Amino acid sequence: MTALETRPRSNSSTAEPSRLRILFQPKNLNRAALSVFLLILGYLIITPLIKLQREALSDGAAGYSQAFGADGIGRTIGYTIGLSLGSLIISLVLGTALAWAASRLPSGLGFLRIVPILPIVVPAVASVAGWAFLFSPRPGYLNALLRKLPWWSDLTEGPVDVYTLPWIVFITGIGLSSFVFLFVSAGFQNINSEILEAAQVSGSSQFKTFFKVTLPLLRPTLIYGGSVAFLLGLGQFTAPLLLGTNSGVTVITTEMYFLTTQSPVQTAAAAALGSPLMVIGLLLVLFQKLALGNQKRFVTHGGKAFRSTGRPSWVGAGFIVLYFVVSTALPIAALTFVSLSRYWSGNIDLSKLTTANFEAVMSDNVVPTAIQNSLIYSIVAVAIALPVGFIVSQVLVRGQDFPILRTILDFVVAVPLGVPAVIFGIGFLFTYSEGPFVLYGTPWVLILVYVALMVPFATRMQLSTMLALGDQYIEASRVSGAGRLRTNVLIMLPLMRSSLAGAAALIFVLLTHEFSASLLVRSSTTQVMGTVLFDFWNTGTYPLAAAVALIMTGVTAVGVGLAVLLGGSESLSKL
Repeated sequence: MTALETRPRSNSSTAEPSRLRILFQPKNLNRAALSVFLLILGYLIITPLIKLQREALSDGAAGYSQAFGADGIGRTIGYTIGLSLGSLIISLVLGTALAWAASRLPSGLGFLRIVPILPIVVPAVASVAGWAFLFSPRPGYLNALLRKLPWWSDLTEGPVDVYTLPWIVFITGIGLSSFVFLFVSAGFQNINSEILEAAQVSGSSQFKTFFKVTLPLLRPTLIYGGSVAFLLGLGQFTAPLLLGTNSGVTVITTEMYFLTTQSPVQTAAAAALGSPLMVIGLLLVLFQKLALGNQKRFVTHGGKAFRSTGRPSWVGAGFIVLYFVVSTALPIAALTFVSLSRYWSGNIDLSKLTTANFEAVMSDNVVPTAIQNSLIYSIVAVAIALPVGFIVSQVLVRGQDFPILRTILDFVVAVPLGVPAVIFGIGFLFTYSEGPFVLYGTPWVLILVYVALMVPFATRMQLSTMLALGDQYIEASRVSGAGRLRTNVLIMLPLMRSSLAGAAALIFVLLTHEFSASLLVRSSTTQVMGTVLFDFWNTGTYPLAAAVALIMTGVTAVGVGLAVLLGGSESLSKL
């Protein structure tokens, strides 16, 4: 009887430690930690979108009826599709051509590889304003110059109208080509030149090698770069708002903005109007995942990185210089002349240039406070987004033990690329204006929307580097007895220094002149540079707007220079 009584007690006492041992196994602890991480990230990114859809579907989906029953909605949708497809074609052609030209620069002109990246340093809102100063029908500088030609001398305005859809498409495509260049150029650098040399030794011509070997290896970057360019064009907001509003060129994003800024605010209609953009974006993200599949099969890391096997091209160098003049130099020159003028006209009188506009904006407390806010919010967002991106990249590359969690995490992180920033701005405004977290009017609503928007960039740039490095460094470190933390700190982070600096530079650049989401979630105490510039533009004080635009560009350039200083000379090429 005693033995029978003690046996169950013995089994119970041994079963409990056994369950505890299973619970605290490293794999189970990692799964729990990853689940918590995924829940936090999912709440940050997915919750605003869910709440928007709930609002759009309320009252029997009245938001959808109001949004898609409005007059002119067909024209708005047509403009949106035309803008996205047109800018995609321009950016893909220009970005790929720039990457090819940068790979064949003559000796001594290697510095031109940085030139295609420079348009990113110029804030989109500043660049668009510069184009308006150049080609506004009556006072645009280049229009005034063109009217001096014999065949246009009888015109009182034009011949170019920057406020039309074709020019909005052209300006957007020019800006997005830098992003495509980044992806395609990075794809070139990750190709082992031994593969190309082997193809040519086997008798393949340069033309055949490019199409049979190089392009297939570039497929991930072409798909990803093209997807990003299309989605950015689909959610384009700045150029249509600044250039298209007064001429009747409206797209879905600008209509959403007007619905949330008019009185009464129509959040449900705005959320419903943005739903097609969100669905298309998410479908593109899924297509991208299916098209790329296992990205490790595109890794050709070896002893020799990519090296152009073609002859140096002076034509390519000239093409890069021409792109710089059109995309960057001309808009900056226009901004400079307007910022140094007392008023904007089509004539430039060097004797009347003045710095009064810069003195005016810096003496007013609004602009210095906006500059400070932009810097602080951007730096805090970078400090959060980079570690988050590193963790996500590690899971995506080496998280084979958690296939379901890894798949969900990959999709959650990719969502902000498929959703326009305007939708996120409205979602965050709606989510954090009520419980449980009331953050509207505080810096944290801006910081959190910045982190949500930048996590995909932080992840993909680090993921690309991890895939290029392969597993041999990790395996060698683990065989030597180093743990995961020590391996990451002593091996991975030093190898990824330039990539991390490039990611920090890109995120900082994007955030210091982020405009779409900032315009929607700002308050009177959380103004940033982009929103202040828009206020000056909206009130018609163009010289002050031009001065703020140049200040924004200068702040961004300093941030990029600091990243290069910390990450080394390869930071921009890794960007």
